[in-house]
Amino acid sequence: MNKGFGRKSHTFLPKIFRKMSSQPKERPESLQFPFLDDDETISTIRESKTLFILRGLPGSGKSTLAQAIQDRYKDICKVISADHYKITPAIRSAIPDDYGKVDEDAVDYFKRDVGVVVMDDTHHERERLEQLFDMADKYRYEVVIVEPKTPWKLDCLQLKDKNQWKLTADELKKLKPALEKDFLPLYYGWFLSKRSSENLRKTGQAFLDELASVKVFKKESNKHFGGAIEDPKMKLDLTSYFVKRPPGVLHCTTKFTDFGKAPGSEDYAQQEAVKSSYGKAFFLTISALFITPRTAGARVELSEQQLLLWPGDVDVIPPAGSLPKGSRAHVTLGCASGIEAVQTGLDLLEFVKLEKSGNKGEEVGEIGGGKLLSYGNGMWMILLSKKIEVRAIFGGYYGKGKLVPTQGGSKRGSPFNACVII
Repeated sequence: MNKGFGRKSHTFLPKIFRKMSSQPKERPESLQFPFLDDDETISTIRESKTLFILRGLPGSGKSTLAQAIQDRYKDICKVISADHYKITPAIRSAIPDDYGKVDEDAVDYFKRDVGVVVMDDTHHERERLEQLFDMADKYRYEVVIVEPKTPWKLDCLQLKDKNQWKLTADELKKLKPALEKDFLPLYYGWFLSKRSSENLRKTGQAFLDELASVKVFKKESNKHFGGAIEDPKMKLDLTSYFVKRPPGVLHCTTKFTDFGKAPGSEDYAQQEAVKSSYGKAFFLTISALFITPRTAGARVELSEQQLLLWPGDVDVIPPAGSLPKGSRAHVTLGCASGIEAVQTGLDLLEFVKLEKSGNKGEEVGEIGGGKLLSYGNGMWMILLSKKIEVRAIFGGYYGKGKLVPTQGGSKRGSPFNACVII
């Protein structure tokens, strides 16, 4: 190298060239993802617990992608690559025992609340993916499935030269069918960051506590919230009443896809807005909290951009017909015994139906953060005087979706308790 060509001596270079050379090198297209490039998304993931499951044929670029995620989230990221455990990608009759060690290491990271865990493997078998989804559920991690965007990702002739296992084109072709189709979730939605979940739960808990001591509510509670206390000095424990919480992290569902089996699932998953938003951060606005004898939830006000991800067929309540698009957007905070989470959205539609027919609720007074309204039949809503903004990542929920009972209805196990549920 010519040492005489120092920094100062290149003033004769065209300005444009100097400007270009000083800019950071743009990522190749195959590495352009919101969680690598978008500042809001990176900040949101940094206050969440995320499991990235990399999926694709050997040689398709998963390890490069894993490295890019590691570089982006350095201090809070751990990568677990099946290659390091010498697990050969193959069509198998059973999941090999070698995964025991992989899972042991993964659970160690989950228990330590490592912010970003990356699983790098072909992940072509549903059975193996389900094991990971169960773990994510147990430790309340949001799952983001990522496939490389390299042009050769499904080209077995090119992949045979690129994969470190020296698999032949024929061996790769056997793995290919399982990886050609997108793996659809149980449902799509916005998944709140750990910090936003904690804040919303605390607000929900405060609402329940205050509501339980409102005279009018206490008077009515016997009728609608069975087991209210006779002694007026004692407070109804609403926390124990809503004994079930949603699995995984708090979320606002957009489309229930049932792993691709629900009508319209494939069409929804292929929408440009859905594909480009997957794994990207959004700010959701919570405008009200509500309870009914069945559910407790938060009402979400969607922006125009967010409505692009909202299906056109979910804001329907028979026989009233369709309600305004986005009417059903909510976050479930808890359910009464025997009630499933889907009921929260239906309950919110009942409020909207009443509002549409002119019943804006009877104003009972101000509590905590806003105006308390009673709609009768055990339906209560607090309109927040200051709307809450929560950070969320748009993605999918891949687990079994069963509501989780809280521990014996004690305060510690409350669906609203920030220390227990993350």
